[in-house]
Amino acid sequence: MLTVYAIPPSLYCAKLRVLLRYKSLTWEEVPPPGGYGSEAYKALVPGGNLPALRHGELLIADSEAIAEYLEECWPDPPALPADPADRARARALSRFHDTRLEPAVRACFAHLPGRAPATAARAGELSHEITARLAQLARLLADMTDAGESLTLGECGYPISFAWLDALGPHLGLEIAWPDDVAAYRARLERLPAVAEELAAYRPILTDFFAA
Repeated sequence: MLTVYAIPPSLYCAKLRVLLRYKSLTWEEVPPPGGYGSEAYKALVPGGNLPALRHGELLIADSEAIAEYLEECWPDPPALPADPADRARARALSRFHDTRLEPAVRACFAHLPGRAPATAARAGELSHEITARLAQLARLLADMTDAGESLTLGECGYPISFAWLDALGPHLGLEIAWPDDVAAYRARLERLPAVAEELAAYRPILTDFFAA
């Protein structure tokens, strides 16, 4: 049995669930002992980060490491292409999400409900940074003609970050320019069953989170 430590609104936990769904795996999802950031949880996961996966005696944190582990243990259906060059591109796409796009989205979290409101100037800065990252993503996708046609582990985070942008936009007054290639890529991803299933469950969580 796979056990996943997670909290409902977490972007990276949702990213992992996309892959779990794609591989038709069964898992039990539990909150971190003592709550996110607690000393009780850090006794299990020193960094305190989510998600974390327990499989037998193994406990591993970091969504990227977990994804690679799941791919090695359950290679069918594959979440990495057979060709080494395509595998490298899939991993590069994953790194771009985690180190470029997601941090631009996360920068908006300082202005979530109950926190400091974003001034018009700050909303403009955030919009500019996100738009720049989406433009970079479009250039990255230009070398991947089949991106979004079948799921790779490098793509699991994008639909979740895009859902966050949908939720954050009206709240912060963001004005984001979506390149046509990125919009088309998003549409292809959201038609994939594992992505559609996760978004059907995750979007109401975001709605409730912002309403609260």
